[in-house]
Amino acid sequence: MYAGSSEMEQVVCVDTMVEGVHFRKDTLSSFQIGKKALAINISDIAAMGAIPTYYLVSVAVPPTWTEEELSEIYEGMNELAKRYEIDLIGGDTVSSNDALVITVTAIGKVEQGKAIFRSDARADDIVFLTGYVGGSAAGLDVLFEKGFNGLFSDKEKQLVKAHQEPTPHVEAGRILAKSNARISLNDVSDGVASEANELAEASQARLIIEQERIPLHPAMSEYSVERQLKFAMFGGEDFVLIGTVPKEKKEEISTQFRKSGLPFHEIGFMEAGEPSVFIKEGNERKKIQKHGYNHFQKRG
Repeated sequence: MYAGSSEMEQVVCVDTMVEGVHFRKDTLSSFQIGKKALAINISDIAAMGAIPTYYLVSVAVPPTWTEEELSEIYEGMNELAKRYEIDLIGGDTVSSNDALVITVTAIGKVEQGKAIFRSDARADDIVFLTGYVGGSAAGLDVLFEKGFNGLFSDKEKQLVKAHQEPTPHVEAGRILAKSNARISLNDVSDGVASEANELAEASQARLIIEQERIPLHPAMSEYSVERQLKFAMFGGEDFVLIGTVPKEKKEEISTQFRKSGLPFHEIGFMEAGEPSVFIKEGNERKKIQKHGYNHFQKRG
């Protein structure tokens, strides 16, 4: 983050997607790869409460990719850019020996002093999510099982879409930035467990997730509860926001979300203690380590 005008500060986020690590041709189309590459960066901007404004793209292209496929990648980015009214202002294209590599730099703006960080959670704050979790990982599981052109049920179609076309929660981030409340925030790119641990570590406090309050994607209902939780906690790429807010501000903020037609799910609370994350089921607590799935590791 750096100072911009007298009224706004600028935020900059960079993410890289590598073929075979973050995506494969048999799970995403070229168009979807481009769209997702930009979505990831816009989600980072959203997690700071900022407005996305510009982006830059650098692509390393191997011989296995055609000019048409490369064009489709940019078309995917452009579709999402139009939605958020952001402009492509530069970048680079180079050759690669094997894997396609896409690096996107996104630039955003936020009012002076309104940027949100991970480090402001305190004991007794409530923990929230701004949408369903687990759907993206479950969608990838479906794609592994049935293939890109598989015959999907209605529920499977919802899960596959959650994986292939995630939606950054920019509007939710803006509500939180304007709330004048002490907020900590992160986006769920690597799974709830990983992002919750980052909040706990940055804030030097303990984060408790109440299992029955986790908003599991409803289209996962064909899976066992155990697998649904695994997808939600460790699957990643849902790109909803996870954060904390003082208990006394919860009603005001949840009302703003409701008026905007956006979900706001209370899932737990903060308490004093060593930075860590626990999942609570009834009276029992289990410590949750910070780790996420390898994107293409076989799901058990």
